[in-house]
Amino acid sequence: MPDIPIPLAIHRGERDITVTWAEDHRSVFSTRDLRIACHCAQCRDEFTGRLLLEPGAVPVDITAKKVELVGTYAVRFDWSDGHHTGIYTYEYLKEICPCEVCRAGGAGKAGAS
Repeated sequence: MPDIPIPLAIHRGERDITVTWAEDHRSVFSTRDLRIACHCAQCRDEFTGRLLLEPGAVPVDITAKKVELVGTYAVRFDWSDGHHTGIYTYEYLKEICPCEVCRAGGAGKAGAS
């Protein structure tokens, strides 16, 4: 079983969330993209994974009002649109990492976890 990735730091910016995995690997997510990527039961069909959330309903200027750790495996955001039920596991955040190395198929290989 692979090691669960653990971030070194999570920084909440005005329009982005930066997760530092290692000295040489950072995931910088736009807050809007991360909100749309929520896969809670309100946003995704639990059985098919089909997106239930209408992306156009997510404000362009959405912000993360609060970031809260969930145990040692995930984070939860309080979004400015009132949504707060989604849990983003560290594994999921690594899976959707928008960095060039991960987008090119090197997910999990960009730096140490």
